[in-house]
Amino acid sequence: MKLFVGLGNPGSKYAGNRHNIGFMALDRIADDHGFGPWKGKFQGALTEGRLGSEKVLLLKPETFMNLSGQSVGEAMRFYKLTAEDVVVFHDELDLAPGKLKYKKAGGHAGHNGLRSMHQHIGETYGRVRMGIGHPGRKDLVSHYVLHDFHKMDQEWLDDMLRGISDGAAHLAAGDTAKFSNAVALRLTPPRSSKSRPEAQKSKPENAKSAPDPAPKAAYQEDSRSPLQKLMDKFS
Repeated sequence: MKLFVGLGNPGSKYAGNRHNIGFMALDRIADDHGFGPWKGKFQGALTEGRLGSEKVLLLKPETFMNLSGQSVGEAMRFYKLTAEDVVVFHDELDLAPGKLKYKKAGGHAGHNGLRSMHQHIGETYGRVRMGIGHPGRKDLVSHYVLHDFHKMDQEWLDDMLRGISDGAAHLAAGDTAKFSNAVALRLTPPRSSKSRPEAQKSKPENAKSAPDPAPKAAYQEDSRSPLQKLMDKFS
């Protein structure tokens, strides 16, 4: 059994915030893969379902971001899980918008939700780091993460969430490479072979040019005298 945790803040006020991208990821997985209804449990919202052959729990802590570890710790103890069974989806300031990376263990980099996770379950859990970019100055971070995504962000955000859902079964099975590839295919789809310029398609590179037609013989003026022309005519 795996426990997927999305980090965010509860309530409609925060639903569209950059800080709530972890909640958004779990909502997409639950909707696309037919998970059951969300139920209030472990100081959060919980639903169960299957991803491939794996039974998976989805948990959105409702303790607010800086206390997320409390909810996760309760769920882990109830289901007798270890930190290695947990994957946390969270916003990442150090990645550009639309970039995603999976990481196993490591520090919390000042993220309040991860700091709480470290305190309650240790640091050996997996993380899906979902890039939202950085506002440029440290004093702007709090306002930035608690602000809704802009309209111009919606295209890459939707692609990222779709990619996460596409690869969710791979992630549950522990194949993080295939998971990352599924996300990449949504964010940067391969170019079509039909995109070659028309000039290149109409003429193969190794085709030989047709030889120029032989030049026509140049007209030569008749320099014979009238008498010579007459003699040549009867000769």
